[in-house]
Amino acid sequence: MLEFLQYGFMQRAFIAGMLVALLCGVIGVFLVLRRMSLVGDGLAHISFGGIAAGLLFGVYPLFSALVFSVLAALGIQKLKQMKVYGDAAIAMFFSFGLAIGVVIVSVAHGFNADLFSYLFGSILAVSQADILVIAGVGIATIVVLLLFYKELFYITFDEESARAAGLPVENLNNLLVVLTAVAVVLSMRIVGILLVSSFIVIPASTALLFCRGFRQAIAFAAAIGVASVVAGLVLAYYLDLAAGGAVVMVLIAVFFAVLVYKQFRPK
Repeated sequence: MLEFLQYGFMQRAFIAGMLVALLCGVIGVFLVLRRMSLVGDGLAHISFGGIAAGLLFGVYPLFSALVFSVLAALGIQKLKQMKVYGDAAIAMFFSFGLAIGVVIVSVAHGFNADLFSYLFGSILAVSQADILVIAGVGIATIVVLLLFYKELFYITFDEESARAAGLPVENLNNLLVVLTAVAVVLSMRIVGILLVSSFIVIPASTALLFCRGFRQAIAFAAAIGVASVVAGLVLAYYLDLAAGGAVVMVLIAVFFAVLVYKQFRPK
C-alpha cells in the first residue's frame, strides 16, 4: 500500500507539500478574516515576472520570485496608504508582474518548459535544494508568525483599536503581506502560480465554517491542508494525475463536504 514511499521524489513531494500546507493554513486564516484573500492570488501572478527573470539570468527562480513578490507586497501596501483602493493596487502590480514575464518570454527562448512547470506546479520534481529552501524559509516564517501572533491577532479583528492602543499597525500590515509573499512563492513549486491561492484560501475557509475559536481555526486549517496534500499525492500516484491539481481538487471536495454537512446536519 505504501510502496510509493520508497521513491525519493515521492518522499520529497510529501515533505515539501506538508510544509507548505502548514504554512499556508496558518497565514490563510489571517487573510480570509481580513478580506485579503485576493492578495495571495495577486502575488502569485506578480511572481511570474520574477520566475521569468530568474530563468533568463540564471538565478534560482524561487529566489527571484521571492524578491519580486516581497517588493510588490510592500508596494501594494504603500499604494493603499496613499488611498488607492486595495483591489486596484493589487490589480496594478498583478498586471505589472505579468507584463514583465510576458516581455521576458517574448525576447528570450529556451526555458519555456521550465516556466511551464512553475505555472502549473511540479511537486514530483521537487529537488533536495527545493526542500532545503522550503524548510528553512518556511520554518523561519512560522517562527515570525508566532513571535507576532498577538499583534497580528489584534489587527485582524480590530485594526482601529490596535492603532489607538499604540501598535505599529502599518508595519504589522507590511509584515503580514511579506509573510504572505513568502508563502505564495514556496507554494508555487507545489501547485503552480495558477493554483497557489487555493492553498491559502480553501483550508482557511473550510476551517472557519465550523471552528469557533481563532487558534482552533488555525490548527484545523493547517491540518486540512496537510491531510489534503497526503490524499492528493496518493490519488495522483495511483490514478496518474497531475499532483498539484489532485491536491487542490481534494481541498475543494473537503470544503464542499463540510459546507453540505453544516447545512444539513441536525440542529
